[in-house]
Amino acid sequence: MARTGRPKAELTLTVDEREQLQRWAQRRVSAQALAMRSRIVLACAEGRSNAAVADELGVSAQMVGKWRARFVETRLDGLSDDPRPGRPPSITAEQVEDVVVATLESTPVNATHWSRAKMAERTGLSKSSIGRIWKTFELKPHRVEAFKLSNDPLFVEKVFDVVGLYLDPPEGAVVLSVDEKSQVVCHER
Repeated sequence: MARTGRPKAELTLTVDEREQLQRWAQRRVSAQALAMRSRIVLACAEGRSNAAVADELGVSAQMVGKWRARFVETRLDGLSDDPRPGRPPSITAEQVEDVVVATLESTPVNATHWSRAKMAERTGLSKSSIGRIWKTFELKPHRVEAFKLSNDPLFVEKVFDVVGLYLDPPEGAVVLSVDEKSQVVCHER
């Protein structure tokens, strides 16, 4: 019987290529596209047709043909994604790390927390860039999320006085507290 369609590119693997492809094909969590491409190339290396590989892996024959041809042309390097169109990012990973670390581990002079404007001034990035970084990392420096401990030198004595009222109130007295809101100290606002 005569063969129909275009001839497929001959695909043979070196031992190192086969081992690398098998490692990539076994990935379960990340780089699933690379794992699928590796499975395609491994199946093609066994001499199967594009249609047979497509049926086995649940992809289109065109996809199998694309990755077979790219592998034959540029070997393992051909399985990575092409560069995406558009402008490359102008903010480096180091700049993002600097913003995140500064937000979490420091406060500006004469302030209780970072604002977008203060952080933009510190880093040289725009206020909108700071906002995007904070949103990406779910940072909200304006929200108090930690217990605030007073730096008053008489703090311990005052706590004993207040707790003492709760534990042993004067006879016939009602103890009320008006300055108790979780995580907020009145003089801070």
